[in-house]
Order: sequence, then structure tokens, then C-alpha cells
Amino acid sequence: MTEQNEFIEAFTAFLRDVVEQHGPAARGQGELAAALSEHLGEDARELTTVTERLSRAQLVDADIALDLMDPDARLLGFRGRPHGDIGLLGLVRDEHGPVNLGPVEYVSSAVGPARERQVVSSGIRLMTMDGVPLAVLQRDANPEWGRESPTLEVMALDRETAGAFLSRLRTVMLENSVLRGQVLSFTGGEYGSSLGGVTFHERPDIPASAVVLPGEALRRIERHALLLGEFRVDLLRAGQHLKRGILLYGPPGTGKTHTVRHLLSRSAGTTAILLSGNTLGLVKEAAQIARAMEPAIVVLEDCDLVAEDRDMIDSPDSMLFELLEALDGLDGDADVTFVMTTNRPDLLERALAQRPGRIDLAVEIPLPDRDARRSLFTLYSRDIGFSAKALDIAADRAEGVTASFAKELIRRAVLSAAIARRPPSDADLLEALDELLSDQDSFTRSLLASGPHRFDELGDDDEAWDRK
Repeated sequence: MTEQNEFIEAFTAFLRDVVEQHGPAARGQGELAAALSEHLGEDARELTTVTERLSRAQLVDADIALDLMDPDARLLGFRGRPHGDIGLLGLVRDEHGPVNLGPVEYVSSAVGPARERQVVSSGIRLMTMDGVPLAVLQRDANPEWGRESPTLEVMALDRETAGAFLSRLRTVMLENSVLRGQVLSFTGGEYGSSLGGVTFHERPDIPASAVVLPGEALRRIERHALLLGEFRVDLLRAGQHLKRGILLYGPPGTGKTHTVRHLLSRSAGTTAILLSGNTLGLVKEAAQIARAMEPAIVVLEDCDLVAEDRDMIDSPDSMLFELLEALDGLDGDADVTFVMTTNRPDLLERALAQRPGRIDLAVEIPLPDRDARRSLFTLYSRDIGFSAKALDIAADRAEGVTASFAKELIRRAVLSAAIARRPPSDADLLEALDELLSDQDSFTRSLLASGPHRFDELGDDDEAWDRK
């Protein structure tokens, strides 16, 4: 019996030794846990964490902000990670084996139209805030392991310290956001530098001399879109709101988008968000970004696609109401300009078009008159060598055409000369004009939105518009 008791005691001691050396507590003392415990001054396994979920763009902003907040932070990578979306506490308390130090992982992310940044996608920063130590786990999304969005996880001696750190971090992120001052869209297509659904675009370079509008139209648009923000203090002191809405309306091809591009070229340092097509439904998100990044411009191309008369809307949750809410929801001191374009002002709801603060300025961009056509032909044929007489003839004959027509006319004339292997001449210009104005090219003129009656004759006949 004695031998049996001795065996039991020896076996129990053996099991205790196994648990002590290889159990959860021992395994939690891997290199990572030891490094965190040393930095924080306490056993990392006994501390708590606070998690912040981010978008992909915010992950880049956080990476920049963390570098700014503590340039001397020690950056650690780790290996031997457990399966699944295990957080920072899971890493230091891991029951599947010790987590040791390893390489930091990075991902290349766009921070502009032609610029990228290597962003930490898996790593831990050993930082201090006002002399207080913290550890921040920074990770990109990884749906394969159940992590649907990028995250930051802050470990500190107490939850209040972690919360205060995140609050300060958000402020630094906002001040130094990669979105600030950029031209953005939510298209995320094949072309351009994309960042989690946000695409960066080069800011256009369209001088005022390249914009042909009637009378004082351009000056009025520039004044409302660009100059109003320069007198922010004066307006607010007088109790006036800063947010404003501009509507550019007229037939297709007359220069509405071209005018918008000119505004963007004049507004360096202003955040511009471009919405069109399916992304018009993201106007609420665009307004939120614009408010955070002000001064800002939100461009809604062909807004009649969403701002149709309510009688034509089946769902109460339509994009129209999203648009109205975005326009109304901004505070009066928001230096945000909504610029909308439409080919069909008759379809815009009165509530959108008439209420101050939604649309403050509506400018018609009509078919160019004779003088405007002459200016357009001169603009697009600069340095080509057409005579003034030929340009005058073209301007006289091309009644009812658009800016798009003018651009195509010059292109065809140059192409004809290139095919004949000679410099462009007046004859090429007038031949191209004959071609575009001929009955055989009526469909091309339609595609170029030309013709003196195209816009007016359709009126409210939506079926006729669709057939065109």
C-alpha cells in the first residue's frame, strides 16, 4: 500500500510539473507576453484592452497618427498566432502555445493619386502617453480569420487610460487624414488609386480661360462656390450660414461637368467628393466626410437620377430623402458646398430646388450662342492654324451644337489631315463640319447632344426623353 501511495504522490507531482511548465500560465509567458509585461510594468495577462474598429482609410490615418504621437515607439511583430480572430489578450494568454516575437507585417495603401504608404497590417506598438506606458495592437481586416474590419486594440494599466489615448488618437487622425484636401470618389474601379472603396484622383487643371459660359455665369458660380468660404468669420458673425448648394442645369454636353472640373482646379486644399451613378446613394457618407474634412465640395453628377419628384418614388427610403437629409443635416457653420448637375431640372423636386440652404444658386448652362461657339472652336483649335475666317464660318453654321460637338469637330479635322499626311487646313475644318451636320450623321449629333430643339421639345415627356 505504501508503494502505491508513493506512486500516486510521484505521479501527481509529475502532472503538477507538466502543468506548471507547459500549461496555460507557462505558455502565456512567451516572448510577446514578456515584452508587453516589461513595457507596461505589470503582468500583461492581468490587464484589460479597449478595441476600436476602423475602416480601411482610417487604418492608414491611424498608422500616420500613431507615428506622430510617439515617433520612438517600439514596434513588435509576432509569430505562432492561434487560429481565428484572437485579440491582444488572447495572444498573451494563449492556451495553444507561446506567442513569440517575429516580423512586423505591412500592407501597401494609397494615400494619394500616385502615392502609397507602407502601413502596419499586423504589429504591436509599445508606446507612452504623457509618460504612461501603453501597447497598441494594429491589424488590418482578415475575413479568412473572421476579422471583417481593421482594428486597434489598446492595452493599458486601466481602461480610462486606454479610452483617453483613443480619444487623443482620433483627434490626431482627423487632423492628418489622408483624405483631407484630396479629390475622392467612391467608385473604386479598375483605374486610379483605391483605398477601401475610396479612390484618389488628380486635381484637374482647368483655367477660367478654358471655360466658355454666357455672361457672368462663371463669375457667379466661382463667387458662390469659392469666395464664400474666404469670408467665413464675417458671415458667421452676422449669423449667416456657410453651407450652400449650387445647381448647374442644361442640355447634355454644354459644359456642366467641365465647369465643375474648373471649380476643383481652383480649390486646392479643399476636400472634394465626387458622386455619380450608383454612388449617388452614398451622399450621407459623403456629407459626413465633407463635414469632418471641411472646407469641402460634394459633387453630385446628374442628380435628377435621385432627386425626382416624390410622386415618382415608390419607396420612402429613396435616395432623394438621403440627399435632402444630407443637405439639411449639416450645421450652418459647415464650410461645405454641394454642387449638383442635371440635364432635367424639370424633374427636380421643388423642395430640393427652392428651399434656401439646399439650392442657393441655380445657373443655366445653355447651348452656346454664336459668340460662344466661336470661342469654343478657337479654344479647341489653338496652335492648329485654322484661319479666323474659317472659324467664323463654322460658328455661323453650327447653330444649336454643344461644347462636345465643337471638340469633336476639331478632332475630326485634325484626323483627316493626319490621314492625308499633311497639316490641318481650313478645308479639313469645313469638310468635318459638313460631315457632322449632314443627315447621315444625325445620330452622331444626337450622341453629342446637339440640335437646337433637343432639350426644349421634349419638355415633360419622359418617354420621349428615354427614346432619345
